[in-house]
Amino acid sequence: MSFFNKMKGGGQSPPVVGLSEILWSWLGAFFGIMPVAFLNYNLFADTDLVFIIGSFGASAVLIYGAIKSPLAQPRNLLGGHIISAIIGVAVFKLFGGHLWLASSLAVATAIAAMHATKTLHPPGGATALIAVIGSQKIHDLGFYYVLVPVGVSACIMLIVALLVNNFCKTRKYPEFWF
Repeated sequence: MSFFNKMKGGGQSPPVVGLSEILWSWLGAFFGIMPVAFLNYNLFADTDLVFIIGSFGASAVLIYGAIKSPLAQPRNLLGGHIISAIIGVAVFKLFGGHLWLASSLAVATAIAAMHATKTLHPPGGATALIAVIGSQKIHDLGFYYVLVPVGVSACIMLIVALLVNNFCKTRKYPEFWF
């Protein structure tokens, strides 16, 4: 019975977020995703490069909307994505013929590695999964996926987070680097 009682919750709902915080989060997400999407859809549209992947949307929520979270800090953003990308590509190369197995191994191993390296960043799980289930364009990148889109685009989003989150007097980012 105590197993099911744990599922009731019991903590308090998070506080209401003020309009100013909502607007700064919106601005950060807009200006953080914009250069990455622009590169993807304009400058590199006719190449084999990809600059935007779905997990960056989740990173935007953290680094622009939950800036105090340990999961949103630069170490977690960069380390979580890069470690997960390496794992995702490696797992796809080893087990890509069995996507059900490769998907499970990539995400689970990425989580374990992020925990072990103190770089837990939930969107990293998606980055590993995208390396496995992504398009042929993603698969053709091989380990280059770790650099572009993952490394370069995460760095662009981090630079925007540093600028936008510190422009406002009431916001400070990051809480820590290492």
